[in-house]
Amino acid sequence: MEIFGSFQALGIEYGTLVMFIVLMLLLLTGMPLAYVTLMVALIFALGWFGPTVVPLITSNIFSFVSSFVFVSVPMFVLMAAILDRSGIARDLFDAMKIVGGRLRGGVAIQTIAVAVILAAMSGIIGGEVVLLGLVALPQMLRLGYDKHLAIGVVCAGGALGTMVPPSIVLIIYGLTANVSIGDLFTAAFLPGLMLAGFYVTYILIRAYMNPQLAPIPSEDDDLTTAQKLKLLKGLILPMMVVVGVLGSIYGGIASVTEASAVGVFGVILSTLVRGEFSFGMLKGAALQALRTVGMIVWIGIGASALVGVFNLMGGINFVSGLITGISENPTIVLLFMMLILFILGMFLDWVGIALLTMPIFVPVIITLGYDPVWFGVLFAMNMQVSFLSPPFGPAAFYLKSVAPPDISLATIFRSLLPFICLQILAVAMLIAFPGITGR
Repeated sequence: MEIFGSFQALGIEYGTLVMFIVLMLLLLTGMPLAYVTLMVALIFALGWFGPTVVPLITSNIFSFVSSFVFVSVPMFVLMAAILDRSGIARDLFDAMKIVGGRLRGGVAIQTIAVAVILAAMSGIIGGEVVLLGLVALPQMLRLGYDKHLAIGVVCAGGALGTMVPPSIVLIIYGLTANVSIGDLFTAAFLPGLMLAGFYVTYILIRAYMNPQLAPIPSEDDDLTTAQKLKLLKGLILPMMVVVGVLGSIYGGIASVTEASAVGVFGVILSTLVRGEFSFGMLKGAALQALRTVGMIVWIGIGASALVGVFNLMGGINFVSGLITGISENPTIVLLFMMLILFILGMFLDWVGIALLTMPIFVPVIITLGYDPVWFGVLFAMNMQVSFLSPPFGPAAFYLKSVAPPDISLATIFRSLLPFICLQILAVAMLIAFPGITGR
């Protein structure tokens, strides 16, 4: 068969260019990323090497999907799906009224606090944005908050699941980069709180500079001591789940995979205590988790196949050489990587970005003398931006699905611009002060 191996005549330079163009053209047709990457991988495997290379691709895929740590992904997704169907988030939001009190912008700050706790319970972004869109957004709009500020707080807060452990983004990065996920969780904890702190600071500055943006609740909204104690009960179960998951990981009691099972048990037990559990709810949550994890697995299969073929072609070494050849200054090379991730984040899902770019970027990062764990936190912070940035920022679409009809996508994206700037500031802080991660 003369067609097999004919692609080699292109050389790795033009072969890489053709692969990229074919990839982009197929994505523009609306075909899912998983199918596009699998198709391109198969075309180049047969065209460059012939059918004998196919078993090597399958072994590359198997090494990804057979990882024991990967079991934690469906567990954390299932946690989020159960939370989505329970009243835990609503009670949690009500309990956090105590944090806001009579503070100007208090409800927005309360929303960020709830977002951090929800992120620490599940690490899933989409569910958080939807939950906050259903619970917090109507409350802020009812109180007369500026809609742009309210929208930005919900989307940016909901995206904190990218940074706050147990983040699925960090788990996928750890699998791809072959670094300790426990170390990633430890390193990401403070940067995640730092970003939440940036949001709170921004809310306070805007609220006190222009009081009309965030009115103080009326006297009718003041709470008695008895009401506060009653509301505090809503914090008990979520905090027990958070302590169970993160405490078992940081305490060295359980691995990430084992802790994910502890989390699922904790959330199910919480619904039982609250009288919300039913087999219908569990079935719905399981099916939702299956759809989400199925998408992640298929993207992982496609990306693993494509990266495996590209590596056999010599493409990874070629692209690594191009990146390191940009400058002798490691910081310039790092900033160029961040720019690539930022641009890709406008168009691709974070799972695809991680699996397609990290096999190339992480060896370069190690060669430059950087810590791959620190770079993983930096990658997760960069992906924060991708969740909000137009034209395909998923957080905006999640919120649009539950927002009032008069709030358009254009309004949502315009509301997110200040928060995108804060995220970019957080990326810059991590680059300038890597010690924030404790590495």
